[in-house]
Amino acid sequence: MFIDFFLTLKKHKVPCSLRELLDLIAVLKKGVIFANIDDFYNLAKIVMVKDEIHYDKYDNAFAEYFKGIENIDVFDQVLPEDWLRKEFEKHLSQEEKDKLKALGGLEALMKTLKERLEEQKKRHAGGNKWVGTGGTSPFGAYGYNPEGIRVGQDKNRNNSAVKVWDKREFKNFDQDRELGSRNIKLALKKLRKFARTGASEKLDINTTIRSTAQNGGLLDVHMEPERHNAVKVLMFFDIGGSMDEYIHTCEELFSAAHAEFKHLKFFYFHNCLYEKVWQDNHRRYQETIDLEEVIRTFGSDYKVIFVGDATMGPYEIIARGGSVEHWNEKPGVDYMNRVLSHFNKVAWLNPQPETHWSYHHSISVIQQIVANKMYPLTVDGIGRAIKEIS
Repeated sequence: MFIDFFLTLKKHKVPCSLRELLDLIAVLKKGVIFANIDDFYNLAKIVMVKDEIHYDKYDNAFAEYFKGIENIDVFDQVLPEDWLRKEFEKHLSQEEKDKLKALGGLEALMKTLKERLEEQKKRHAGGNKWVGTGGTSPFGAYGYNPEGIRVGQDKNRNNSAVKVWDKREFKNFDQDRELGSRNIKLALKKLRKFARTGASEKLDINTTIRSTAQNGGLLDVHMEPERHNAVKVLMFFDIGGSMDEYIHTCEELFSAAHAEFKHLKFFYFHNCLYEKVWQDNHRRYQETIDLEEVIRTFGSDYKVIFVGDATMGPYEIIARGGSVEHWNEKPGVDYMNRVLSHFNKVAWLNPQPETHWSYHHSISVIQQIVANKMYPLTVDGIGRAIKEIS
């Protein structure tokens, strides 16, 4: 069973290994869950899926593998009376216990169930006598009877929701989707994994306890480096013109980045990078900052991320005076190269769908300038960009 389940996960491109499969089997042997499909769904997801972006793939795989399981017959199976009685009594309210008297009490109901299981030789759906589904018999699932025992289901479908894996509640985590409020921080979280610096000033509790026990109770204190978010990020946002279409996405990216990184500096530009940038769009013509000042201020260890659709006239990149807003003494490519020569790690995030990039010559020019380190502004794209600059 578990091998087939494992292969189904692999079929849906959920990155899991035999190590996770063995861990799942080990946990099940411990009896953490028993005979509950919802519990197994949650447990397997915890063990087998290591990254939230694969939750939707997991739901699809789970739905495929367990499709039809709720229709499995219980006939020819031994149903211990003590087990049925205990499970049944756990879910009875006082009002329901009073209603049982209509059938002569719990003893009479259990006796009738046992007799009908012995009489019935096949699966039954509907009707008012046999054990089955969708009927009015007091025994079964999905049907209705105020004095009944449910067989094979943990919830009455008259008021229950669709199964979690059918609802696919995590479909927004698809790594190829454009960014949204739910998954943008998930993408940026990848960059934080590379931010660990600090002195040995934090108590390592687990190692201290283990070492002290091994020393016969003699205290042996161990310290570990305290975690700091030390990633230094410099972001350049293209604003105006064709970027107006992506304002909401860029605002979400900007907000999430501010929340994630302590060392974050940002600047704005229009279309292509030139000799001046700014930080306040309301005063973009009065309060500008020389690009050379930015380069002098921030060390080469800053990781630089450009955010823009790179859609413009090619002359704005390769010609003097090519800017549509002012006269630039040098071509935009010179200013881009100045940044690339100073900072060690640079990537470009493009909010325009990657399938459209080939339609714009300016995009291919920018791609060449950044050495093909342009990525789509999706969860997967941010992941690849971060891998490049980390």
